[in-house]
Amino acid sequence: MDVLKINGAHIAFRHRPGLGRTIVFANSLGSDQSIWDKVIANLPTGYGVLTYDLRGHGQSCGVTDSISGLADDASMLIDALDLRDVMFCGVSIGGMIGQVLAARRADVICAALLCNTAPQIGTAERWAERIAAIEQGGLTSIAETIINNWFGPDYAAKTDRLALHQAMVERTTDVGYIAACKAIRDADLAESARSITVPILCIGGAHDKSVPPKAVKALAAMIPGGEVQIFDDLGHLPCLEMPEQLSALIAAFDPAPDDHANAGMAIRRAVLGADHVESAQAQISPLDQAFQTLITEGAWGSVWATPGISARDRSMLTLALLASTGNFEEIPMHIRATSRTGATERDITEAFQHVAIYAGVPRANQALKLAKATLAEMKGRADD
Repeated sequence: MDVLKINGAHIAFRHRPGLGRTIVFANSLGSDQSIWDKVIANLPTGYGVLTYDLRGHGQSCGVTDSISGLADDASMLIDALDLRDVMFCGVSIGGMIGQVLAARRADVICAALLCNTAPQIGTAERWAERIAAIEQGGLTSIAETIINNWFGPDYAAKTDRLALHQAMVERTTDVGYIAACKAIRDADLAESARSITVPILCIGGAHDKSVPPKAVKALAAMIPGGEVQIFDDLGHLPCLEMPEQLSALIAAFDPAPDDHANAGMAIRRAVLGADHVESAQAQISPLDQAFQTLITEGAWGSVWATPGISARDRSMLTLALLASTGNFEEIPMHIRATSRTGATERDITEAFQHVAIYAGVPRANQALKLAKATLAEMKGRADD
């Protein structure tokens, strides 16, 4: 867990960097970022992932009583981490945050999945009753009722995690929960929804007692080109009730880059380093111009750009293939790249151990000599 001070409040978050697209997740009222754990575990490991706790939820501090303020937190966190290619997935109040972000930040948001949400959720009377109940008896007095309203009957009957979910709700601060209730109560995001220009998939559940399918369909209809999918067995939280299916929906809805040249150049710089790439670009001649384009668009813009495996795993795989095929000249370049892909010296050793067994000891030995020399050179530069 990490923390950043965002707009006057300490926001707890977890960030797993990726080479290309990052999936940003926003929680529901009364939950914390752990609700996305199984979704993330089922995503292709090449994606970057960012989860965070709303103010007054989980380990985040502070309060704000507007959806606009909560969207500002997410926007500032995205900018603080320098994320530029973001797919957003929010549920309930997190989906309301997603509506605002998708409308405001099309410069960084490429698509969004808005789960079990609407431009308006509930009525002023309903939120007044809930706020009054918390002010009188604390959030713990209604936590069980909240949990009973969250899930469809199939999940509630089969899971043994209801007590854990209730404990999560009870850990939410009363002031943080009440402020979020006020934010939902006062929100009317129809104007934001109608101004969204990025691809949107709205997800709903037939058993959702908070945001019925009719409201989800109405949201999708407001958004130009908005798509909708309603699940018969789902309650209010697909991230807990159907994490594998939600992961598959995210991957399937991911808009593939249509500019392989620019995508490839960005990833090439991220892996090999800007100095190396600029030097290589400066040496291009008419003889190898077509070849360099092929490498940038094919290797970097297609293979390295896919989220199927992580940058670390792809780095190990590349080193093992170079060694096993005897292409030793490029091994130092990819050893240097491990400082950016996250592959460790132990990872390099393991890759070349496999080469020794499956492709021959002499090739692994030569690869290890090159790795040792390159790592020593890198250490020498770091010490200077």
